[in-house]
Amino acid sequence: MMRRNILLGALGFLGVLGILVSCSKKAAVIERPAFNSDSAYVYIERQMAFGPRVPNSEAHTQCAVWLIEQLRAFGAEVELQKGFMPDYRGNNQQIYNIIGHFYTEETKDRPRILLGAHYDTRPWSDEEEDYNDRFYNVPGANDGASGVGVLLEVARQLGLRMADSTFTMPVDIIFFDCEDMGTPRVYTGLEREDTWCLGSQLWATHYMQKKNPQYRFGIILDMIGAPDATFPREMYSTQYAANYQQQIWHSAEQLGYGAMFNNQQSYPITDDHYYINYIAGIPCVDVIHYDIRNATGFPWWWHTRNDDMSNISKATLQAVGEVVMAQL
Repeated sequence: MMRRNILLGALGFLGVLGILVSCSKKAAVIERPAFNSDSAYVYIERQMAFGPRVPNSEAHTQCAVWLIEQLRAFGAEVELQKGFMPDYRGNNQQIYNIIGHFYTEETKDRPRILLGAHYDTRPWSDEEEDYNDRFYNVPGANDGASGVGVLLEVARQLGLRMADSTFTMPVDIIFFDCEDMGTPRVYTGLEREDTWCLGSQLWATHYMQKKNPQYRFGIILDMIGAPDATFPREMYSTQYAANYQQQIWHSAEQLGYGAMFNNQQSYPITDDHYYINYIAGIPCVDVIHYDIRNATGFPWWWHTRNDDMSNISKATLQAVGEVVMAQL
């Protein structure tokens, strides 16, 4: 998950202090959508069993193959987008984006909903206090695997909907690669721009230009599994996709998760959604754990060797999964 917070003058000031006014009336309760957090948790454990999913590693390849198999088992038509993007040193980095298309004959020509998460993990634990520990891979239970685990359970639920004829709109689930390859703190050379989110940059340019699929809106899930997770309204999402952000947060309130999906405004965060908005022009909302009271905004174990299964809560997975399913 993205680590670079961009401060935009007065907007950044509002990002720290601004609180959106929420409706004082109690929201009407909506029907609770089907979602199984036990299943999502198992999908996270399975990713962790491969080891850190660092690009170009055996664990990364094994995980990618497994993700493709899972999507197909749930009824998706799967594409593998391959390409290259320059990394923080200017070297070409191989990208493998995994795209699962869920549609029926009746829905295939309708505009789609995009759901995404990154499946790679950071090669460096560069938030460790001890310099020597910064060269270890991040395990990536929350930063990577949590969003993928929730979307795999969403994919399973979509497959069930297609089977019982309750499927109403086409959905693309995309597992983006190389989101977490941004310039490490241990690097002392010349820093390049746009070194994060390489997979979504590749997709937003080459894939969209070549195939031009039509999307209504998108949702990116990043670091969404922690027991104490809070999801404020991320500023780029507000800037580019305010109506859909409001829709999602309203659903969360109706489902009883208003405290978790709170009305605080966070700093703008460079995550996969940014390039989907900025390059592809698709309104896309970031659901990301961010606490404006922390120095970094992220959990203390973010980008460290402690990003393990102890930081995953089934209750949080259930909340996020239900909110996502309520949009479909």
